[in-house]
Amino acid sequence: MGDLFDALVARLGAQAVLAGENIGDDWGHDEALTATPRRPDLVVHPTDTEAVAAVVALAAEHHVPVTARGSGTGLSGACIPRHGGIVVAFDHMDRILEIDLDNHVAVVQPGVTLERLDAAVAPHGLVYPVFPGENSASLGGNVATNAGGMRAVKYGVTRHQVLGLEAVLGTGEVIRSGGKFVKSTSGYDLTQLVIGSEGTLALVTEATLRLYPRPAHTATLLAPFGSMEAIAGSVPHIVGRGVDPMIMEYIDLVAMAGIEAASGLELGVDAEVRAETLAYLVVVLEDRSATRLDEDVEEVATMLGELGALDVYALPPQAGASLIAARERVFWAAKANGANDIIDMVVPRADIPAYLARVAELAAESASFIVGCGHVGDGNVHLSIFQGDPEVRDRVLHDLFAAGMALGGAISGEHGIGSEKRSYLHDLEDPAKLALMARIKTAFDPHGILNPGAIWDTPTPAPPGIGVTA
Repeated sequence: MGDLFDALVARLGAQAVLAGENIGDDWGHDEALTATPRRPDLVVHPTDTEAVAAVVALAAEHHVPVTARGSGTGLSGACIPRHGGIVVAFDHMDRILEIDLDNHVAVVQPGVTLERLDAAVAPHGLVYPVFPGENSASLGGNVATNAGGMRAVKYGVTRHQVLGLEAVLGTGEVIRSGGKFVKSTSGYDLTQLVIGSEGTLALVTEATLRLYPRPAHTATLLAPFGSMEAIAGSVPHIVGRGVDPMIMEYIDLVAMAGIEAASGLELGVDAEVRAETLAYLVVVLEDRSATRLDEDVEEVATMLGELGALDVYALPPQAGASLIAARERVFWAAKANGANDIIDMVVPRADIPAYLARVAELAAESASFIVGCGHVGDGNVHLSIFQGDPEVRDRVLHDLFAAGMALGGAISGEHGIGSEKRSYLHDLEDPAKLALMARIKTAFDPHGILNPGAIWDTPTPAPPGIGVTA
């Protein structure tokens, strides 16, 4: 690595290249519960696209793996580097390049965090609507994992908000795709190929993002139900009424108890109602008009009662905000309580009750404790698995994923595959689809240097002319 180190220093400067003892432990892990940290040989801090392209070109020349890293908040091991590799840290590429008020877009570098972007667009009465639960997450990481979050039922996920990208391919070439427009029929959509590819196809150096008017008023409804079937059955009726909820979350009984205990929330649910409750539906509505919001709240509350809710509580603003904030911290609560793994299966939303029934069976069969909540509006089920035996846990995870896919679902709704779900993807996914994805990977990254080990079981970069293994 000596020659490569010297070349990187010559191109980026000594302050931008870390090696040896100067590389701290943080560069070797993300927040995945089961991943093994690995310290990279080199960490580079580029400040512009040209520097990123130079780093990737040098890595390709030396056949050295490259892992992109934003804030390191991922949950699937996607930014854990390979031994003998380079981490490209985007914390110095953190500029908001433009807020275009006429086109309602923001142009950002990948190191910009959700928190910073939100603070920048809020004074203009605008919002970037993807809030995956961790505001310190970077936009580059969000693009890489196609981050979602609770607001997806109204606004969609990251891929619905990214209009264009600048990215560096595995050859060091720079491409631009898309732009400040919402439609294009001009060849293959390279923007959408890169989104969700977890740094295996290209390193994103700039993103053009959609912005929306920021509603001034929000309200939170909490509806206890006696069954998940009733919750799932209520969702299409509410969505179909046209009130356009911003958030629709289910929280099971155990998860809600943990949320209340961890946050100190007092939600005011009657004791008799609690005794009959098996899960809660949380609905958040928003509008630019307080009067129209009040009308929507009354309409949805009435509907929930007619659809089987045991009661409906319109939470005070502070309590509603606190409940949503506590729901966003469920992962950290599960981690603190010893969860062995976290998954984010997605199934058609009408099939959530059937899926959760199978989850309960698998938990009982394996003597595992599985608790969860999720985005019921879009079918994304988040489960915390407590099973200390690695072999048993592996079988349980396999069966949880297989059960969801049998219902027409997918292994990950928003966290990504990374290194930790890779084996399940390759075991359960259609081989023809995997082979096609492998050919796409080779086209973008012919030397196999971009994030080997994430999605693909490629332990080291492939020599020139050899593609990845599926």
